[in-house]
Formats: sequence, C-alpha cells, structure tokens
Amino acid sequence: MLAIKQLRVEFGPRVIFSDLSFTVLEKERISFAGHNGAGKSTLMKCIGGMLEPNDGQITKPKHCKIGYLPQEGIHISGITLWDETESAFAEATKIQAEIDRLGELLETQDPRKEEFSETLDLIGGLEIQLEHFDPNRIKPKIESVLTGLGFKRSDFQRDCSEFSGGWQMRIAMAKLFLQEPAVLLLDEPTNHLDIDSQQWMEQYLINYSGAIIIISHDLALLDTLTKRTIAFHQGKAEEYAGNYSYYLRESALRKEIKMKQYLAQKKEIEKAKAFIDRFRAKASKATQAQSRLKALEKIEIIEIEQEDAVMNFTFPKPPPSAQSVAKLENASKAYSSKNRTTEIFKNFSFEVEKGARIAIVGPNGAGKSTFCRLITGQEDPDNGQYTLGTKSAISFFSQNHADELDPELSVLETCQAVSSRENAPLVRNILGCFLFRGDDVFKKVGVLSGGERSRVALVRMLIQPANFLILDEPTNHLDVQSQAVLQRALNEYPGSYLIVSHNRSFLDPIVTHTLEFRPEEEPRLYHGNVTYFIDKKAEEKDIAKKAAKQAKANQQKIQKTSTKETESKLSRKDQRKKDAELRQKKNAILKPLETELTSLEAQIAEIEAAQAKLTQHMSSPDVSSDGEKMQEASTAYANLSEKLEKTYSKWTEVSDNIEKFNAE
Repeated sequence: MLAIKQLRVEFGPRVIFSDLSFTVLEKERISFAGHNGAGKSTLMKCIGGMLEPNDGQITKPKHCKIGYLPQEGIHISGITLWDETESAFAEATKIQAEIDRLGELLETQDPRKEEFSETLDLIGGLEIQLEHFDPNRIKPKIESVLTGLGFKRSDFQRDCSEFSGGWQMRIAMAKLFLQEPAVLLLDEPTNHLDIDSQQWMEQYLINYSGAIIIISHDLALLDTLTKRTIAFHQGKAEEYAGNYSYYLRESALRKEIKMKQYLAQKKEIEKAKAFIDRFRAKASKATQAQSRLKALEKIEIIEIEQEDAVMNFTFPKPPPSAQSVAKLENASKAYSSKNRTTEIFKNFSFEVEKGARIAIVGPNGAGKSTFCRLITGQEDPDNGQYTLGTKSAISFFSQNHADELDPELSVLETCQAVSSRENAPLVRNILGCFLFRGDDVFKKVGVLSGGERSRVALVRMLIQPANFLILDEPTNHLDVQSQAVLQRALNEYPGSYLIVSHNRSFLDPIVTHTLEFRPEEEPRLYHGNVTYFIDKKAEEKDIAKKAAKQAKANQQKIQKTSTKETESKLSRKDQRKKDAELRQKKNAILKPLETELTSLEAQIAEIEAAQAKLTQHMSSPDVSSDGEKMQEASTAYANLSEKLEKTYSKWTEVSDNIEKFNAE
C-alpha cells in the first residue's frame, strides 16, 4: 500500500529523523508515538504530501489516495456545510456526467460500427467505477457522517464561515471520511470532539475499509483502534507490534534488556583492557594482548540513549476551604441573538462540596462553559442565586485565557508574575513538565503557537495557590508525558476540582463523578468516572430500546387482535373480494422482486465463472512470471470480488424483502 524508504528530514542543523523506513499494509491501524517535537506530525505531513523530505522516498500505487487531517488551521467559507461535504463525491459526479455524455453520443452512433461497441465498453467501465460510490447512498452517507460528528440538520444549509474553529475541523473530518481515501492520516482528531462524537468516530474508524495512521493523546482510542505503534525518540524510530499499552510495556522491557547488554559489554571491555594493559609489554603474552586489542576495536559498542528527565510537580499548598465550595440554587440562564433566545439552564441547582473531583462532559453548546462561568462567579445567572464558599480560592483555566497573555513578556516572566514567593524557584521545573525546556522559557509569548500559549496559560493557573480548580480541556495541547505529570499532580491535590474534558484515559483515574450536559435537558450527575458514565448511558439506551420494542410488539398484538375481530365480521363475499385484492397486490409487488432475484442469481453465477477463469489465467506460467501481467490480473480479480460482494449484498436485500412481504 505505502512504502517509506530511507527518509530524512532536517530543519537547519536539527535532524528530525534519518534513514527511516517502514511499510503500511492495507487496512493497517498504526499510531505514531513520542513526545511533542519528536517528528510525528512532520512525518505525517511528508506522507500526506504537505512537506518535502530532504532525502529518501515515499512510494504508493498509482491509484492509492491519501487523506490528511491536520491538528488545526482549517478555515472554510463561502459555501454551505452540505455543499462542502457533498464535494467529497466530486469524482462520482464527474463519472456520472461522463456517462451521460457518452449516452448522448451513443444515440448518434451506428450500432453496427466498432465505435458504438467502444463507447458501450467505456460506459460499462465507468458504471463499474460508479458502483463503488453507490450514488443512491450518497445523501444518507452525508447525513450519517454529519450527524455522527455532532451537526444538526438545521446546520446543513449554514455557511461554513459561521462555524467556529473546532467545528471547522469537524467539517474537514466529515469531508475526509466521505472521500474514503486508501490511507487516512489523522493528527489529534479528538481535540475538537465531544464524547458522543468521539464514540461515533471511534466506531467509524474501527469499521473503516482503508489503512489508518493516527497521532493522538487519547490513549483509550489508541488502545481500541491500533494494532501497531511506531515510536519516535531522538531522531530514531522503533516499531512495536501492538497498541499503545503494548508499546509502553515492550519499550520498558527493551530498555531493560539493552541496559543489561550494555553493562555486560562494559564489563567485558574493561576486562579486555585490563588484560591488554597488563600483558602488552610481556613478550610471551604480547601476541594475545594484540589479538584482544584487535577484537576490541571490532566490537560494536552498545550505546545507551540519555533519557528525558522525568519531571514532576505538586500544586502549591491550598488554603483550607469550607465544606460548601460553591453553590447554584434554582439558576436559569439564556442567551439571545438574532431574534432568537437559547435557554441553557432553567431552575438548575448544584453544589460543589469540599474534595469534589468532577468531570464535565456533553456536546458543544450544551452549557458546559456557561456552567463553569456561573459556578466561579464570572457570570451571574438570569434568575436564582450563586453562593461562593467563605474560604474558597478559585483558579480557572480556559482556552481563551491564552489570548489574554502579554505578547511582550517571555514565557518565564509570564509565569513568574503570578507565582508565590515559595514556588518562584520551581517555576522553571514546572515549565519543563509542560514542554518548555532550556532556552524555550526565554521565548516571547508573541512568537508562540496557539498550543504553546495555551500551555503557558495552564502553567500560570497551576502555580497559583487555590483550593478550587476549574480546568477547561487542559490536555488538548499536552503530550502523553505532560498529561501524566498533570494527572499525578491532580491525584495528589487536596482541594476540589471540575474538569471539562472528554479524554477518558486522563479522567478515569482522577474523577469520582461525571456531570453531563445535554441541549434542552436538565444536567445530570453520575456517581462514577467517565467509563462508568459511558457504560451507564449504554445500559439505559439498551433498556429504552427493549422497552420501545416491547411497546411496539404490544401495539402490533392489539392491532392484530382488532384486525381478526374485524375480519370475523366480514361477509363471505367481502372476504373473497379482499382475498382477491391481496393476491393482486402480492403479484404486483412480489413478481418484480422474484424477477430481480433470478437476475441477480444469474449475475452471481456469471461473476463466479469469470473469477474461476481469471484464477486459472493467473496460475499460468506466462502470467505468474510477469509482474505487470500479474498486477493487471490481480486488479481485475479485486474488481470482480468487489462486484460480487455488492451483488450478494443486493441479493440478500431482495431476498429479505421477499421474505418480509410474504410474512406480511
């Protein structure tokens, strides 16, 4: 499918990686692992054709399409959401237009001439290509993907420019999924998704027909989806035949084995050197000493790479708080825009108590951020009452805090400005935990990327003494190591906190409750972590589905009884008339279905015969020894297999319809 050969990428004097080689097979699920800056996104851009490597090559089959979703930076305008996503099927539209053109041309040609047959063959080939897109399924596919990613049907005709940055990324994701490239490149796809959209995307990717290469800090997603991990560290890449958890275990084992080999080799070298130094001057032992010296020179020295220092930090000791940290009582909140009022809460009561560890989840626009502003007193409710605990000291991190930083200050100055006297000496260490190391701390805030500014804002919030923390999507711009540092610190933190996030692997060990927000519904508290919440929702959904099924069965039973009672009252003449109408209806509907079924069975037999003939052709020495012929035959066989699968699918559908109609 894809081959990366001896790839080298460098930025100035810094070599990101060199002599990098690996292959990607059909339907493989691969994750790129490593700390921020290790080269994961750079390699993905090279594969996606956005960046030219300094050396090496990336090869792929001629018709292999590669689709790339970056972390951010996509802005679409001047086109509706529906038209933008529908453009994913531009190729199908183009093929259909060509079929229509050739169809018109066919009407002007003489059926007895060769050009008529050629045009007919061209139309046949194009129709086979068009079958891949299944034109009848284009509209339902678009609707399914857009609603799965959280768009409402009322959004479909909105201009893309009306959507925020996170929703713009969802538009790009929807279009990419609909294009169905052979290789899907996803760089942090969960950053802009709520928990429902994440679950939908996870299921979509599990069932995806092509290969997937993914970069993500959502470890639960990586463990569920991927079967192979390529880890980058200090310009080198190592492969692991398993998911992220497997990579962590295996990499630790490899390091342990390598360290043992290094120590054993070091001991042998020291022993050899001692022998050489001792007997080099003795005539009787000089030959042996020289021999050992030559052997020593040929040894391939095992080198132990210097590991990044594992950094940790603890929150400044918070002041003690009262039992009630913050409270909303019968709070209502609504926003008005363009003659429309959106109600967020109505008579909502909630209390944050001392030691609370709560995850806040729900789709975008459901009220999570509004709740955070209300519970911290940054915004007043329209009705109801807000009470802040008498000893509560709040520290709040939100994504827009990054935009409020002074661009003229350095990273270090920005954080030192809010640090206490006790933790001022620790500021550089804490910055190091969040990927600002060495001279990075002296960079001006104005030159930082959006993700880097967000991390600075997070550090500023973390070093201020507080007993009530509110964190809005704190892990979006953190690598796995930084997430682990923050997770450990929160686990040891004695105060109360609310975390708006959908990162299950980050949240599960550190929260005890999950508060869910949904549009037009009362917020609901679940007494467990995010995994408990997801399982509970699935259980409730299953119960509701069974109840609906039972209600439908009961209704059908009542209707059936009613029908029987009605039929028993009919006269014999009316009954015969009704039976005749039923037979007529049955023939009108059933006969075309049975004719179609017979036709499909004939097509299946024809395709299977063609496959058998092609298999015999491929096994002949003339073809099997010729790579080009073999490739051509393999492609033809794959096309036949795809056509057979679709025909079988249609046969099953028609058969089911016949059975269903007979049953009715």
